[in-house]
Amino acid sequence: TATGVWQVAHTSLRDQNLRLPSTNSSAGGASGLTPLPPELRELLRQRLGALETQLLRKVAELEEEKSQLYNETAAHRQRTESALNSLMERIAELEKSKHDSPEDFKVSLPLRTNYLYGRIKKSLPEMYAFTVCMWLKSSASPGIGTPFSYGVPGQANEIVLIEWGNNPIELLVNDKVAQLPLSVSDGRWHHICITWTTRDGFWEAYQDGERLGTGDNLAPWHPIKPGGVIILGQEQDIVGGRFDATQAFVGELSQFNMWDRVLRPVDIMGLANCSAYMPGNVVPWIDANVEVFGGASKAALEICEDRAFDS
Repeated sequence: TATGVWQVAHTSLRDQNLRLPSTNSSAGGASGLTPLPPELRELLRQRLGALETQLLRKVAELEEEKSQLYNETAAHRQRTESALNSLMERIAELEKSKHDSPEDFKVSLPLRTNYLYGRIKKSLPEMYAFTVCMWLKSSASPGIGTPFSYGVPGQANEIVLIEWGNNPIELLVNDKVAQLPLSVSDGRWHHICITWTTRDGFWEAYQDGERLGTGDNLAPWHPIKPGGVIILGQEQDIVGGRFDATQAFVGELSQFNMWDRVLRPVDIMGLANCSAYMPGNVVPWIDANVEVFGGASKAALEICEDRAFDS
């Protein structure tokens, strides 16, 4: 260390008999040394003592700086580790909460029966227009069945979406029928939206954000009746029951949302490409709002991540 080096040098200088070179030469030509005068020796010792004090002070300062630097480094390392630990804990919380979100789930209806179904606890008010959107995944044939039906007293087919046998997908409103140019039976996730307004019975059909068909005269000027039952996966012959296995939906569905208005095309595209989250103002897709029966099941699903595996 600096202290040790200085102590060795100081001892060597202090203990030796300091001499000045002499101008006299011996007969052999070698230079001679004469003792230093006492005054000069004392002056040198004083200077040497002062220099020693300065060096020791400097060494002490360096040792203090070294200690401070070590402490600061340790504190910085501790702060860094603490920040990283907090970040990792936050990531873990986000990963957990992602699957705890009330809308991130699916309903699975794996068999064509008359007893597997889901039921929406929330019913509908009287409506003069609606949009219903959902994600569907099915490869059932012939026809995927009935993704949903809404029945009211006196009219079991108030609103129905069905693909039965070799028929195309059909939309029923007040038991009146429109055929939709949709194709969703390839076993991949598809986003489906249907809009309808009582004014002229105008309807639109969207698949994966694109409007594939429109029409009119579907139950024109008919208001959607309130107080009925929404069933997922079955067609109702009486309100809430009497299902037909041949009309059952086979597959998975998620994000069933319903609005009491016609959504804009840009809104529907945002839902389909996962750039927007807009729960239905009449029926939102919330875990607590959906019951399952007969072996139907609910499972965690982040639809936009799961759909990526279909690509």
